Amino acid sequence: MKAVLKREIGSYYKSITGWLFAAFLLVFVGIYCMVYNLSGYTSKFEQVLSAISFIYMIAVPIISMRVLAEERRQKTDQLLYSLPINLSGIVIGKYLGLLVVLAMPMLISALYPLILSQFGTIQYSSAYGSLFAFFLLGACLLSIGMFISSVTESQIAAAVITLITMLFLFFMKGLASFVPADASASLIALMLLTVIFAVILYVLAKNVIISILTAVIGCGGLYLWYAGSKPFFSGLFANMMKSISVFERFNTFVNGVFDLSAVVYYLSIICVFLFLTVQSMEKRRWNE
Repeated sequence: MKAVLKREIGSYYKSITGWLFAAFLLVFVGIYCMVYNLSGYTSKFEQVLSAISFIYMIAVPIISMRVLAEERRQKTDQLLYSLPINLSGIVIGKYLGLLVVLAMPMLISALYPLILSQFGTIQYSSAYGSLFAFFLLGACLLSIGMFISSVTESQIAAAVITLITMLFLFFMKGLASFVPADASASLIALMLLTVIFAVILYVLAKNVIISILTAVIGCGGLYLWYAGSKPFFSGLFANMMKSISVFERFNTFVNGVFDLSAVVYYLSIICVFLFLTVQSMEKRRWNE
């Protein structure tokens, strides 16, 4: 795993990708710090992090698109399969490489609260708690991007799909508000999500029977639940979308609350998508 990690870090910093990501993030941190903190006469660095969270929509596709898609395109993934470590070690090594690339500009950004303390009173717990959550948010989104990269051999396709996914996650709370609050709308939306999940399952497993059974059982179960507890479905989908929004959970830290449940939530998403990435690679190895 150390060899994979070292190779991954080298691939980012021997090319322009790692440096471009660091420069991109730090430029926005600097600009927004000047606007919010220096020109706006406020010492809350966490407001800067909240304002620039949108950059993950662009940054994550850039640094995650090649992590596994390029290996598949160049057929070097066969070399990975021959390494004397299991696929979990390979995936974790590559993911840790992504985290190192993410952590480098974060460490530089950690100097800003110290600099701002020369001009006013800084709540270090809130500032650094928000920076920690900002890193976790990025780590969570990178795990999603890594999984998407594992299911395609085209960097462009991986980047586009990841971008669309990031846009959906970023605007999830706003999109939820467009769903009517009545129970039937929530039922239809949840059934649609069940069908989408079944399609994704088919893409991963290539098993029509399992995918159809998942869709039928899922939709049937939702309808039976709806028939027995219709009032429960009123506004259910919108509330679910808001509660699972990764960007919305980050805002809790910005408001000065260290939300342990959000930390667990981010770590859970990371574990789930790393597991899915391993399964995606396992499937490809056996297919070949």
